[in-house]
Amino acid sequence: MARAAMTPSPVHALADAAPTPFWLDDPARPDALPALVGDESCDLLVVGGGYSGLWTALIAKERDPQRDVVLIEGAEIGWAASGRNGGFCAASLTHGLGNGLARWPGELATLEELGIHNLDAIEDAVARYGIDCSFERTGEIDIATEPHQIAELKDAAKDAAELGLDRHTFLDQDELRAEVDSPTFRAGLWDRDGVAMLNPARLAWGLKQACLGLGVRIYERTRATTLASEGLGMAVRTPYGRVFARHVALGTNAFPSLVKRVRPYIAPVYDHALMTEPLSEEQLAAIGWKNRQGLSDSNNHFHYFRITADNRILWGGYDIVYRYGGGVRAEYDHHPATYEKLARHFFRCFPQLEGLRFSHAWGGAIDTCSRFSAFFGTAHAGRVAYAAGYTGLGVGATRFGAEVMLDLLAGERTERTELEMVRSKPLPFPPEPLRWAGIGITQWSMTRADTHGGRRNLWLKAMDKLGLGFDS
Repeated sequence: MARAAMTPSPVHALADAAPTPFWLDDPARPDALPALVGDESCDLLVVGGGYSGLWTALIAKERDPQRDVVLIEGAEIGWAASGRNGGFCAASLTHGLGNGLARWPGELATLEELGIHNLDAIEDAVARYGIDCSFERTGEIDIATEPHQIAELKDAAKDAAELGLDRHTFLDQDELRAEVDSPTFRAGLWDRDGVAMLNPARLAWGLKQACLGLGVRIYERTRATTLASEGLGMAVRTPYGRVFARHVALGTNAFPSLVKRVRPYIAPVYDHALMTEPLSEEQLAAIGWKNRQGLSDSNNHFHYFRITADNRILWGGYDIVYRYGGGVRAEYDHHPATYEKLARHFFRCFPQLEGLRFSHAWGGAIDTCSRFSAFFGTAHAGRVAYAAGYTGLGVGATRFGAEVMLDLLAGERTERTELEMVRSKPLPFPPEPLRWAGIGITQWSMTRADTHGGRRNLWLKAMDKLGLGFDS
């Protein structure tokens, strides 16, 4: 009697996955520019070559073409979070409507308007500078996979309608599965115009080229080591030189800030993702997804997933890995236990894709803060500005943060700088070992809520009252 063929395990699908970010494994990746050697002087120094720094340098030159701008990056442009994320470019500046309503209900309508304007400006910049980053404004669907989440999505749709946001559409199970077919999907809320899908590394590389075209001087492999006042300006020391500048904008995000008092506000956490091989026409037909929206489920430990220009599926999220002490190190980028978990969850969501293999598996650090959305400030008598804490929504919100930093450095009162969101700070995380213990308890409690109908225990309720949270 013939033996039945063995079904490949989800782990088997990982066997050939390259341990590198898919987006950075690209022949279009540009060569790094030379490091700074010696001394430089400029009007504005931007520290950090991710989205925060690139948008700040670009907009600074757009506002004043005569401004002398230098950008330094410790490794290569776009190598960190800007080249490792899922490529969801969201209009939301508040990590979603729910978080915005909980924290800034009185100005949420303004924040939503500013967020849409910001996304429009990103789309315009991509077109104006000819950035080849597969920009698709397809929107995003938040998905209910458990019964209690259906009511939560209906409440969110009602909140959106009361704010006058007509781009949100509630989808029942049949409507949702007509868009993307999974046996785990129960309902969805489609933000039709507030999210774009893109290639994140190519966006960073395109912004780099746009900055160079406007005259920004960029030095890669140039790590900023110290920041100090120097006369009427600032001095930043690097391994082989110094930069003297009238103003400094810090876009270092998950990495330790040169302004030490900012560090307690950030807890670097590690997020991980898988990328599949390209789907065949038959596999695409089995799941639908003709409108190519971004997708995210509604659990506390959530998955985000999207389809790429060459019809691969990126599948990421769920685990939020915090390392004791909050370090950011290359050896933390990979977490095999999370890859295995993500693979199992992928085939639970899309059993019709059994046999599909993963081509890439990677991770990277996210600059989480306790309110899930960016905070801003100045130091050294207003000569230094910073923005950090984007908590996973930095693809879009960093452009807004760049505008805020430039407003603050100019000493201008604008609609942005008058926002409570800009004028206030999140609660800092406690020092170790309390930070590590608190994050561990919070993660356990979030998992428990996901498996108990969304019911939040006393710990999570206490965190809610204090305005403390933990997310990616």
